[in-house]
Amino acid sequence: NQPDPLDDFEAREITLLGRTRRVHVAGNGPAVIVMAEMPGIYPLVARFARTVRDAGFTVWMPSLFGADGRPLSTGYMLRSMAKGCISREFRAFAANQSSPVIDWLRALAAHAHPLCGGRGVGAIGMCFTGNFALSLMLEPAVRAPVLCQPSMPIGQKGGMHIAPDELAQVKARMGREDLTVVAYRFKGDAICRAER
Repeated sequence: NQPDPLDDFEAREITLLGRTRRVHVAGNGPAVIVMAEMPGIYPLVARFARTVRDAGFTVWMPSLFGADGRPLSTGYMLRSMAKGCISREFRAFAANQSSPVIDWLRALAAHAHPLCGGRGVGAIGMCFTGNFALSLMLEPAVRAPVLCQPSMPIGQKGGMHIAPDELAQVKARMGREDLTVVAYRFKGDAICRAER
């Protein structure tokens, strides 16, 4: 359980909408935003990002919480979860609204697309960030959202972590542009329920 130095990624400090975040970038080809699950960009998340990169994409992996490259442990997970759940940026328990961090992530997609080319940007959200990929569809550059075990809103079986008007816009765009949203969950997942 060793730290991952992430030294095969370029760590960029990117300022969008007046907020600067570190984003780990690697690869060539169309952009894919990989949003880490809790507790952050730990070694298995970085390994997944490398798989995406090696498939012919440019990975943009923003640091949203936790310590980049730090190995997974129970204590680290619990501390990150506690911080994420009370953060104003995430609104972890809120149904029918999107997290404020979504605006920054949409701006990142708009920033990455002209730099990487291709037909559009992919977005992969995992667990805590799973729903973010859906909300990113309001950015025209995002064309391929993948939701993996979307866990928010926490504690609400069928709740959606997106504002109803935004969800309506996403549905309209999907029909208008013949796009598909892909969502996955593990059978029996107690956090991401089938109702969602």
